[in-house]
This record gives sequence, structure tokens and C-alpha cells, in this order.
Amino acid sequence: MTPFVYWLVTNVVHYMVLPVYGKVRVTGLENLPRRGPLIIVSNHLNDADPGVVATRIPRRLVFMTKVELFRVPVLGQLLRLYGAFPVRRGEADLSALRRSNEALRDGLALVLFPEGTRSSREARLGQAWPGAALIALRNRVPIVPVAITGSQHMGMPGMFLRVFRRYEITLRVGEPFFLPMPPRINSESVEAGTRVLMEKVAALLPEEYRGYYGDKQGDEGGARAAQPAPNG
Repeated sequence: MTPFVYWLVTNVVHYMVLPVYGKVRVTGLENLPRRGPLIIVSNHLNDADPGVVATRIPRRLVFMTKVELFRVPVLGQLLRLYGAFPVRRGEADLSALRRSNEALRDGLALVLFPEGTRSSREARLGQAWPGAALIALRNRVPIVPVAITGSQHMGMPGMFLRVFRRYEITLRVGEPFFLPMPPRINSESVEAGTRVLMEKVAALLPEEYRGYYGDKQGDEGGARAAQPAPNG
């Protein structure tokens, strides 16, 4: 990826694509560090979310994306040109972890959707994969929680048939934080870190969006195996 390709695509989406389908309101942008390595974690409602985040966060972003999208003709090439990299879901993908570490060492902002999939119209947080916490603990970099609301209505391909309806989307940027450093980075400490970062995202969301990280704070269900969280 070159900076030119990244900013060209981002500006096309910002000024020519998203305005047709959505009106995006951003709050808390003053919380965002403008330089240095950073992990951005967000809930994930729709395929449009990466575009919303990329066009409203004034930093060079790198996205971890499920490997299936890279197998789609044309789309896969575009994703690589944009700077996204693939992750294999359901397994410990060491290549994706390495690419994440490299992006952070280069001082970039790595965007992760820890749920690993879209919640779509349910718009409720699901149980997160622990990859985001693992990457944050290994690299000891700040995390910025982001909460998206409203994009669940932008379902594809239907959204392209409704060009005269603009959806109200809100992007809330929280304050940066560090995960507490445990004596050892193991499955228990990564699980605890995952809960911390997801509760930070949940706190930015309306109550009806909080789902698994609502009042019960994810007490039901067990932990997922430690692996990266794919976007998509």
C-alpha cells in the first residue's frame, strides 16, 4: 500500500459514496492521539463500518480483514492496495499477528472489530475474540474504543437501491487507555483484557446495543480461544 492509494480511496468514499447513503456525526474526536502506534477497537454492525471509520478518523489506518474477502475477484486486490491484510478465522493465525505487530511498529493505527463478524440489524454486541487484547498486551500500545450506531440499517445490496434515503450514523470516539499489564500473558489474562476493552466500547453505546457486554457483563458463555479477531 502507498499513502496515495489509501487517501485516494478514503476521500472517494468520504465525499462521493457515503454522503449518498448516510449522514455521519462524530463525537469525541479530540480523544484520538494523532501520532504513534494505536489500536482502535469498535463494535461491528455492517459492511459499511470500515468505510465509516476510515473516513472519519484522520489517521492512516490498517484493517485486519477476514481472509474470505481476499478471495473475491477484484475486491481482494483492492483490499491489498488499501493496506488491509487477511486473517483466518477459527485458528491462531500467526501471520495476521505478525502483520499487526509490524503495523504498530511502523507507528500506524490498527483497526480491529473484536466480535469478528457483523451483528447486522440486531445491533447488539456479541462475544469478542481475544485477539485484540493479545495484540495490545504484546505491543503495549494505547487502545481507543469506538462505538458505531445506525449503520445496521445500511444493509447491502439493498442500500444501493435506496439512494434517496440517508441513514443517520453516529461514531463515538472514547478516551485512550492501556490494558493492565499482567504478570504473564496467558489465556486468563487475555480473556480479562478482552472484557476490559469490550466494556469500554459498550460504555459508549446505548444500552440496547450492549448485548453480551450489558448488565451481565458477559457472564454467560465461555471464553473463545486466543486468536485474532477478523473484520467482516
